[in-house]
Amino acid sequence: MYAARLTLLPFTLALFANGGCSHYAHDRWTGQDKVEHFIGSAVLAAAGSAYAERQGASEPARRNVGLLFSLSLGLVKEAYDSRPAGSGWSWRDFGWDVAGALAGYTLYESTN
Repeated sequence: MYAARLTLLPFTLALFANGGCSHYAHDRWTGQDKVEHFIGSAVLAAAGSAYAERQGASEPARRNVGLLFSLSLGLVKEAYDSRPAGSGWSWRDFGWDVAGALAGYTLYESTN
């Protein structure tokens, strides 16, 4: 398990260090788009946690699966938005993704 985390570390660092986004969005912190990011990430984190639980995973593993599943899809969506024809990479959207993933995981765990 520890080795798997180490193999992901260079990829993760390269992803965040890469400033190769085509362009960035000039958006606000509020709006319908942000609600969709929050709710979508919450649902994905809860679904990932539920899947891990049904596979017999421990609580830390459920947390990791749920959060990483949700946030990885948020990163892919922002990478898609950063293409020349897209709306641009938005750290604000990703911030709402993080908040939603944490809320979804917390809500899921509180119901168990």
